[in-house]
Amino acid sequence: MKLLVLAGGVGTRLWPLSRTEFPKQFLRFNQMDKSIFQMTIDRCLALGVPEDIYVLTQKGYRYLVQNQLDAMGCAIPPQNILYEPQMKNTLPAIYNGVLEIARQEESTVAVLTSDHLVTDVSAFIQTIKQAAPLANEAIITFGVVPTGPETGYGYICPGAPCGSGFKVKQFREKPSYETALQYVKDGYFWNSGLFMFNSTLFCQEVEKYAPEVLAAFDGATTEEAFEATPSISIDYGLLEYSDKVAVVPLKSDWNDLGSFTAFYDAYSPQADEKGNICADDAILIDAAENLVYFDSHKTVALVGVESLVVVDQKDALLICNKNETQKVKEVVQQLTGQRNYRADHHLTQYRPWGSFTVLEEGSDYKLKRLTVLPGKKLSYQKHYHRSEHWIVVQGTALVTLEGEIRQVNTGENSFIAKGQKHRIENPGKLMLEVIEVQTGEYLGEDDIVRFEDDFGREG
Repeated sequence: MKLLVLAGGVGTRLWPLSRTEFPKQFLRFNQMDKSIFQMTIDRCLALGVPEDIYVLTQKGYRYLVQNQLDAMGCAIPPQNILYEPQMKNTLPAIYNGVLEIARQEESTVAVLTSDHLVTDVSAFIQTIKQAAPLANEAIITFGVVPTGPETGYGYICPGAPCGSGFKVKQFREKPSYETALQYVKDGYFWNSGLFMFNSTLFCQEVEKYAPEVLAAFDGATTEEAFEATPSISIDYGLLEYSDKVAVVPLKSDWNDLGSFTAFYDAYSPQADEKGNICADDAILIDAAENLVYFDSHKTVALVGVESLVVVDQKDALLICNKNETQKVKEVVQQLTGQRNYRADHHLTQYRPWGSFTVLEEGSDYKLKRLTVLPGKKLSYQKHYHRSEHWIVVQGTALVTLEGEIRQVNTGENSFIAKGQKHRIENPGKLMLEVIEVQTGEYLGEDDIVRFEDDFGREG
């Protein structure tokens, strides 16, 4: 069995936790030891070896994927990480992955999304294995037994029994509340967005029902294919037309974390007697059914309110009604229209060498904390508009300044004047932490000229 992991989504409905440059699949939420992506990879490893796993993602997430795989010690072959030059929805992404597999061998393929939460892993694995024989006859979509009328999910109407599942009678889009109630009564499933199929069967169905996608990839480079293909989901582009589609009930817990309503459900076992989900040091007076999530040490108090979502980050605060969480994406749309960096970036930004966190900034200064991974180095570079002052607070650094290398130990510092070529490197086996003080008339991240870079970056 081959496993395709979809890891290219941006998760706008979980803003400000999820942002374009670091979306929800790569986040490690409170009380979780791993990110959602890493937990998905763990499920894949229960079904196959690293060589069987393919990750489909955006080029911009290249180093996020690699760093998270390295952190869990999972050596997926580099050629199995497939980068989409541009986002064109799920059908082109999956077809691109299936073509890569089909070049080597015909195989059963399971498609997993990397931003869904599954805690009952053994039941999940059992469902996948039991469904495998049916994958030779049909494209399988896995259905979730609804826990209630949810308007944020698509629904699947099951038909006649078929192997370990049912023929799909009909797909239904996100319904009104009243329609969702009826769907639940009629035994419909939630559409999980998880699939399984034989690679040859899938390609045959694409040829029949999505010839424009097939034509785009025929003899083309990846860049040419994604430029030419329509942007279309696997549901709209293929499953709603094919007569070889089956639904298999997913016999495990499942949460797509698609909104803060779903996020509330994921943390519901931790709710207090009034249905509030919050940190232990929050103060709640006459408050009920609230979700309070924050990553700072401040005291949060709620008085006389109910059904609120309060998400506090250092640079952004979200307060919304728990029944209106689908509209959070509209906040992101407005921020994007205003060119506000908070739509895309957290204060902590990740790079192939590690990460940096903006601690404070003004019109002519910026204070950062750099975290450099063992054995990694920043590019050899210079800046036209700013000088930098590095103070090592943990570990030992090698600092290159105009071609001269010197060791800078914990508690020591190094000054880089505007226009000087420089780089910093972590030669040790432990994390290197550096406080960087920038001063100058312009402090944007684009004020950088690279001369050497271990990661092939330019500019």
